[in-house]
Amino acid sequence: MKTSQKGIDLIKEFESLSLTAYLCPASVWTIGWGTTKGVTQGMRITQQQAEDLFAEDLAEFEGYINKYVKRKLNQNQFDALVSFVYNVGVGNLLKSTLLKLVKANPNDEGIAAQFGQWIYAGGKKSNGLRRRRQREAELYFTKVEDEEV
Repeated sequence: MKTSQKGIDLIKEFESLSLTAYLCPASVWTIGWGTTKGVTQGMRITQQQAEDLFAEDLAEFEGYINKYVKRKLNQNQFDALVSFVYNVGVGNLLKSTLLKLVKANPNDEGIAAQFGQWIYAGGKKSNGLRRRRQREAELYFTKVEDEEV
């Protein structure tokens, strides 16, 4: 599967765009739309480079969901999970109860609460992450018209 425009918009809403490297709340150098790979202090990029990096990152994180979730997902479920792994990384995805529940039953209502467990940045609760996880959970459980799960 590939991320829909709705999923892309969600990710970009919470990642925001920065053409200059900055330290995120988790003390990781970040640039563009949340890119962290190879980012160093003082780094600057263009808008086009940010979009190119975003496309690369998005493809990588879509790949993780496609690889590790073998159950059929609807588009909203897929988009919410890509947003989640885009933010927390594959290592955290793989050790999460969220992934275990999705793999067992993608429609388990307990999944909503698991999104809410991932609201810490640098050991502190983050209102931004709380809002993001809430939006991801809402998207995950939003029915997709004309699509069966």
